[in-house]
Amino acid sequence: MPHELASRFHRAARKTSPKTLSVTSLLCAAGSLSAQTAAPGTLKPQLEEIPTEMPEVLIEATGSVYNPQRLQSPKYTEPLRDIPQTITVIPKAVIEDRGAFSLRDVLKNTPGISMQAGEGGAVSGDNLSIRGFSARSDIYLDGVRDYANYNRDPFNTEQVEITKGPSSSTVGRGSTGGSINTVSKMANLTDSVLTTVSGGTSSLYRGTVDVNQKLSEHTAFRLNTMYHNADTPGRDNVSSERYGIAASLGTGLGTDTRFMLNYQRLEESNVPDYGLPWIPNNGTFSGSGAALAGYQNQPPPGVSFNTFYGIPGVDYEKIQTDHFTAILEHDFSDHARVRNITRYSRSHRDSVSTAPRLRDTSAAAGNQYTTVLNRQLQRRQQFTEMFGNQTNFVADFSTGPIKHALVTGMEFYLEHQQNANAAGVATLTDLYDPSVMYSPSSFPPAGAQDFTGSTYPGLPAPTEAYLYTCSAYVFDTMKLGKHWEFSGGLRYDHMYATVSLPGNVPGYANADDLFSYKLALIYKPVKQGSIYFGYGTSFNPTIDGASGAGLGLTAATSTLDPEQTATFELGTKWDVLKERLSLTAALFRSEKTNARTTDASGITTLGGDQLVQGIEFSMTGSITKNWQVFAGYAIMESETKASTTAAAVGQSLSNAPPQTFNLWTTYSLLEKAQVGFGAQYMGERTSNDSSASARTAPGYWTMDAMVSYKFSEKISLRLNIYNLANERYVGSVGGGQFVPGPGRSAALTASIKF
Repeated sequence: MPHELASRFHRAARKTSPKTLSVTSLLCAAGSLSAQTAAPGTLKPQLEEIPTEMPEVLIEATGSVYNPQRLQSPKYTEPLRDIPQTITVIPKAVIEDRGAFSLRDVLKNTPGISMQAGEGGAVSGDNLSIRGFSARSDIYLDGVRDYANYNRDPFNTEQVEITKGPSSSTVGRGSTGGSINTVSKMANLTDSVLTTVSGGTSSLYRGTVDVNQKLSEHTAFRLNTMYHNADTPGRDNVSSERYGIAASLGTGLGTDTRFMLNYQRLEESNVPDYGLPWIPNNGTFSGSGAALAGYQNQPPPGVSFNTFYGIPGVDYEKIQTDHFTAILEHDFSDHARVRNITRYSRSHRDSVSTAPRLRDTSAAAGNQYTTVLNRQLQRRQQFTEMFGNQTNFVADFSTGPIKHALVTGMEFYLEHQQNANAAGVATLTDLYDPSVMYSPSSFPPAGAQDFTGSTYPGLPAPTEAYLYTCSAYVFDTMKLGKHWEFSGGLRYDHMYATVSLPGNVPGYANADDLFSYKLALIYKPVKQGSIYFGYGTSFNPTIDGASGAGLGLTAATSTLDPEQTATFELGTKWDVLKERLSLTAALFRSEKTNARTTDASGITTLGGDQLVQGIEFSMTGSITKNWQVFAGYAIMESETKASTTAAAVGQSLSNAPPQTFNLWTTYSLLEKAQVGFGAQYMGERTSNDSSASARTAPGYWTMDAMVSYKFSEKISLRLNIYNLANERYVGSVGGGQFVPGPGRSAALTASIKF
């Protein structure tokens, strides 16, 4: 059954675009523009160069390796400085210089993003929020939705694009706070071999091999492989092991018709981390827990952030994820082109993790807490698969004095998920001594989830969900002379969702027909700058919001309409210093006027209203020939304006830090040596929007450093030190527990080219 879709769409494959990626972060700076020229800047030859023949990423000579100029997706026809939306593109050079080994590491290079801890109903993986709104389902690979829950590795990533603000007209459902697109490395017409070997503290071992071979005048093959094994710095017993392989075969490269066939596999074997418990505020404390009374909704006092409350040898996480992609591109002329991408992806998860919770140890009314902890096992098996097809037609033409860049297209998705999960308490331990193990019967009364007789709670039959989506869209950027541009987009989505329950229990179904759109006016005082005002909408269907583990509907939600969000953005973007450095600034206001909210009786309605507003700045590129910078700063104010939970009204949204800041900068010394420094600030975050039960994670700073030396054109060595001050902080926020961020660590990487 799980593989019916796999056999039905066995030939599905994938495709990539000749467009490229780019970073669009700017600050207000009109002063020095008169001194600018359009002359090409100086490219700094650190790491391997990006060949201009590569179909998926074409970085122009103008700019710097820290400041690419265009996005990959054909839905965006203009340079980043002329796109009326906040967009950050993190290029390969930044990813490699920072020694980023996961997507979470990569996303430290943009403000406004925070991480979420897995809860009982949610799974681990890349769970994150953008501008205070969950973005778990808003991650894309080469422009196609990448819905599965897994831990993404950048070994096959050219660069990462983060689009802020609603963009359902561009990508479809979701994208309330924004979306993330990772761009794959693909075959190109060069011969190259790059090998990296990394070793470090916390038993880090990592190796990658990237081989690109030109097979004929217009055909090439590329193979990327990766192995990674490491403990988590500053966390006992937590580890990750994974390997990846990615192959890309390109034909017709350098011609009008190009075809790309890609495959990527990532396999993981991890010990998951559900962190430390928050001290609850819904009871009293006595006995060994009397000292906890003053720490409600806070981390437990006197407990090291290294402490692991899972069960060694029992907790595990095994995930296998595959993507098969075919991309076909054809240029009819210099002014008309078409691109089709077809993908089949699948992911299988099998995991057992332990969530620590203080146990009610008395039969008296109310919760009576000591230091006894439930080890609440969360067991899950999940199978996810998706077939998608996307076609984009791009045409450049004029109607009188108006120049048009028109994009029109269609998308078809079939998503299928099987999900079986269970939770239970088989053992207990002590907050201050997790080495001890008790039976639940040792501390009556019995809890509803207590069980005995086996290591794991038994799994029920799986719930099965299907989501069918058909979409059509059109975008146009109209240029009226040298100074004015108008852009607009309209999208229609038809979605039909079904959920089948185990046995003969009736399931649920939901259908939606929705329009989303965006409009913007751009004023360009000079070629190198723009000032814009934009408006965009997004929608979140119920099938995405009823389950923290993926697709889901319940009796309470199956009849609800989608949530709707609208955003206004006023911004400016400038390329300065001969277009080597990009500066951006944007004021934004996003409001979800019919947010799902559940009252005390368990009834879910669309009676909520959530608001996030703020300002974001960024600076990316080269200040001088030797000095590169990648920085951003965001100020956000969030508020729950309406809710059926009275305590939530007036409170800030969960995972919406009021301030975030990131800086990464490098300086080249004597052509062969390079030093780098990074800093990140994350403001305080809450676990939910209710004042009565919200847990607040304090703000924190972390700092990183790098030094590298190039022995020759083929051999280089790089040392990265992460979290220099060994700051102990709350990295991911959840309702019942939090996960500490990694402690100090170091990695030494040797890069060898052949």
